[in-house]
Amino acid sequence: MSTFQAISVARLYRLIANQIKDKISSGSYGTGERLPSERELAEMLTVSRPSVREALIALEIEGWVDVRVGSGVYVTAPESRLTIGEAASAAQGTAPPMDIGAADLIQARLLVEPYCAELAARNATAEQLKDMEAAALILPGSEQPSKHNDRLHLLIAEASGNAALASTVQNLWTLSENSAIFNKLNQHFVYDEVWEVAHKEHLPLLRALQKRQPAAAKRAMRDHLLGISSRLGLDASEDKDM
Repeated sequence: MSTFQAISVARLYRLIANQIKDKISSGSYGTGERLPSERELAEMLTVSRPSVREALIALEIEGWVDVRVGSGVYVTAPESRLTIGEAASAAQGTAPPMDIGAADLIQARLLVEPYCAELAARNATAEQLKDMEAAALILPGSEQPSKHNDRLHLLIAEASGNAALASTVQNLWTLSENSAIFNKLNQHFVYDEVWEVAHKEHLPLLRALQKRQPAAAKRAMRDHLLGISSRLGLDASEDKDM
């Protein structure tokens, strides 16, 4: 009796990465050679630049390319390359590190966190608002900006008054921490000046929460998340590649 084979739903960036990997394997691009730019690859493959960026980051994690911000993406030597399974082991995870991409994570946050902010503007206690203010104002110049940023977002989720939403946001944070692509993008594109921008985006959000303005809080959170998406080179507003 025949049996069905398991079906794997490949994400777009993985399909793009596989095509680029095949080109490298076939010798179309040699060791040390610079790949076409994100824009050129997007045009060749008829996909968006954000999807190409995720694919290139995935290939960097696997050791196939070296991403040099401001210079380009270069093919690495064969001995540095890992299989997906080896990359997963190197990341000390139980699932392949490319399982959840950065664009998926940002889109999920856009669906959940603005609503959390809207509810928090209605339901937050005075003590919760005080804690949010402390987390927001300590971020500039901090040696651990990500720690305070994470705390602010989680405090807002908790202040929503909905335990299921708070748990969802916490899980999204855990997924982000375990996403090799998301972490690699942060390494390349998140630096002190970027944290300053994030802080400036937090301030209207904090004001809306303190003034009990649900619509303004929801809008400020959405604007902040879209800002994150843009800074990482992802377009969370595009549906076709998400």
